[in-house]
Amino acid sequence: MVHRQFAALGDPTRLAIVERLVRGPSTAGDLAAPTSMSLPAVLKHVRVLEEAGLVTTVKRGRVRECRLRNDALVAVAEWTARNQALWSTRLDALGTLLEES
Repeated sequence: MVHRQFAALGDPTRLAIVERLVRGPSTAGDLAAPTSMSLPAVLKHVRVLEEAGLVTTVKRGRVRECRLRNDALVAVAEWTARNQALWSTRLDALGTLLEES
């Protein structure tokens, strides 16, 4: 699941949607408003975020409300924490190698 979440967050539009939803729920129309994208295009991005387990949506009549899942970024945070030590060690070794050359 983490690879889907990273892939979804790798797109600037989807990352902006998640950053907006951190502040609270929003309608799909409100998510589309500050962009030059059409509502169907924004809904495609929302669907990718849903499939990655980051967002949930509820349709009420003609309005689709989008929410960030409470546990949305837990898997991403856990993966990052597990791999932080490994990458810190590798980057330190690269820094030492570059200093020596």
